[in-house]
Amino acid sequence: MDKIESYWNQFKKEHEIQASSYEAYSFGLGVEVEDELASLVQKGIKTATTSTFDLYEEGEHVPQAGDYNVILDGSGNPVCVTKTLLTEVVPFNQIMAEHAYHEGGGDRSYQYWHDVHVDFFSREYAEAGLVFTENVPCLCEVFEVVK
Repeated sequence: MDKIESYWNQFKKEHEIQASSYEAYSFGLGVEVEDELASLVQKGIKTATTSTFDLYEEGEHVPQAGDYNVILDGSGNPVCVTKTLLTEVVPFNQIMAEHAYHEGGGDRSYQYWHDVHVDFFSREYAEAGLVFTENVPCLCEVFEVVK
């Protein structure tokens, strides 16, 4: 059994959780960013995230309320478990400053969030052979740390 599965099973046992499925992932690209964002989640500072809705592949799990997630650091080690509280599809240019603040990055300003996400999403879209525009649908997710 690998370390992530073991971490998940221990969490389920400690919290008497019956859920059998979970997603395991890290935030961002690159070990330093992944470590930083995992730490922000673990501390309860980062309680939201945004992904590009139309880049989910067919059959890929799309986050929804009630999901459990094992958050990984940049080395792929489990750091904590979160539970998704809310998801909503919103055009990128209509995402509110409050959501940006809860993402927890940088100075927590909307401008910081906007600049980082334009850069990140532009690269994601380019890799998919598409062009990012500020009206693309985004999945806004709100979560809480449960371990």
